[in-house]
Amino acid sequence: MTISTPSRPPFGRTVPGNRWDLADADGADGGASARSVSVIVAHFEQQAELDRTIAALARQTHPEQLMEVIVVDDGSRVPPTVPAGVRVLAQENLGFRAGSARNLGARAATGDILCFLDADTSPEPDYVARMAALPSLLPEAVVAGHRKHADFTGVDVDAPVEAAGPARELPEPSWLASAYRASRNLLDADDRSYRFVIGAVFSCTKWFFTETGGFDEDFLGYGGEDWDWASRAWLAGAVLAHEPLAVAWHDGPDWAGRSSGDAKRQEQKNRETLLLAQKIGVAGSRPRALRTVAADVVVVLGAAPSDGAAFVCVDSLLEQLPHASVVVPADMHPLFASDPRVLSASGPIPRGRVRIDIDAAVHFGSPVRSVQETGAATGTESPAVGSTALQDAAARVGSSDLGAVRVGEHVTVRSERALRREERWGEAAGWRTECVTDDAVRPLPADVSVAAHLGGWLSLD
Repeated sequence: MTISTPSRPPFGRTVPGNRWDLADADGADGGASARSVSVIVAHFEQQAELDRTIAALARQTHPEQLMEVIVVDDGSRVPPTVPAGVRVLAQENLGFRAGSARNLGARAATGDILCFLDADTSPEPDYVARMAALPSLLPEAVVAGHRKHADFTGVDVDAPVEAAGPARELPEPSWLASAYRASRNLLDADDRSYRFVIGAVFSCTKWFFTETGGFDEDFLGYGGEDWDWASRAWLAGAVLAHEPLAVAWHDGPDWAGRSSGDAKRQEQKNRETLLLAQKIGVAGSRPRALRTVAADVVVVLGAAPSDGAAFVCVDSLLEQLPHASVVVPADMHPLFASDPRVLSASGPIPRGRVRIDIDAAVHFGSPVRSVQETGAATGTESPAVGSTALQDAAARVGSSDLGAVRVGEHVTVRSERALRREERWGEAAGWRTECVTDDAVRPLPADVSVAAHLGGWLSLD
C-alpha cells in the first residue's frame, strides 16, 4: 500500500510513542476547551434501538451547540424516523456495509471530532465528552470506548441508560476486558492492538480519519472493517487509548454470545480473518508462510558496487526477513525478476510497519553484537536471544518511544509510525534512536564470491 505524505494536524500536539498519559486532558471535556463533535450512528432496521440511542444522545453533557448527530441508514426498507435536529443520510441496500455507512457519515460531518456509534449502542450522559477529550488535545488519538451489554427488552426507550443498563447487565467479552487491563488501557499498545478498537464505540479527529483514508469498503458482512482501519491508523501514527469511563450500552449480548450455530459463526469469522490476513502484514495477523499483498517490512537498497554484491545482500536479508519487500535500483531489478518480493525503485515504494534503508550493500550473517543507546532504555528493549540484530530491530521499533535502530554504519531500521509522525511534527515527535553494533553485518566488496555465499563458505575477513 502506498500512502501520501502526511499533512500537518489543524490543532493540538503529539506525544512520544503511545504515551497518551502525557497529555493533560483536564478541562478538555467541556467549556471553552471543548471541540465540536459529530456523532455518527450506523443504522439498519433498528428503529426501537435507534430511539433509545437518540434519547441517550439528547442527554449528553458535551455542549449542545458543539454536537451534531448524523444517522446513516444502510438501506432499511422503512427509513428511520428521528427528532428534529438529527440528520439522516442513506445508502442503497447492497448487504451489510458498516464501513461504507460510517464513511458516508464522516464525509458529511462538520465536527472536529468523529464519535462512532451503532444504533443499538446507547451512551451514558458523559460518553461524548469523555470520548472527545483526548482527540481534542492529541489529533492522532484513537479512543476506544467501553461497550457494555444489557437486555433492554421491555425497558422504555427514554429510560436513562446509566440506570437501566446496570440493572439489566449481561456479560461483556472477557478477552477484551483482559486486554485493556493487561495493556493499561492501551498505554502499552503494540502492532496487534488494533484488535481492541471496536467500530461501535470509538472516536478520532476528522482530520486523522481523512488522513487514513477511512474504512475499507471491501468489507461486507459483520466485522473486520474496524480492525483493518485501526491497523492502518496505528501505522499512520495513531495514539491508541481506551477510556473505561466512556460507557455505551449495547442492546443484547456480545456477538460470541448470540444464538447461532457454532459452524456458521466460525465460517463467518473465518471469512473476516481471511480478508484481514490479506490486508494486515504484521506477524500474528498475516499468513505464517503464504505471501500477501500487505507489506510488513519494506527494505530499500540504495546502492551496491556490483550485481553480485546486490544479490548477496538481498538474498541474505530475505533469509532473515522472508516476509519483507525489497526495493532495489532499477538497473539491478532484472537479477530478481523471478521473486515477487523484490521491487524496482522505478515504481512506487510501499509503506509497511517497518522501513529499512541500506545505503551500501552488506551481508547479513550470524550475530555477534553489543548495544549502545542514544536514549534511556529498559531491560525489556534488549535484543532477543537467538535472533539477529536486524530481526530484533525490526521487531522492536515502534514500541514505546523507540523510533529507529542503526545497525552498524549502513543499515537504519525505522518504524513506519515514527516516520509518519516525524513527517508531521519534525523533531517534536520525540522518537528515540538506538545504535546497535553487529559484527555479522559486513559491507560487501564488488568482487564478492556469489558461489561462496550460495555454498555457505563466504568469508569477508
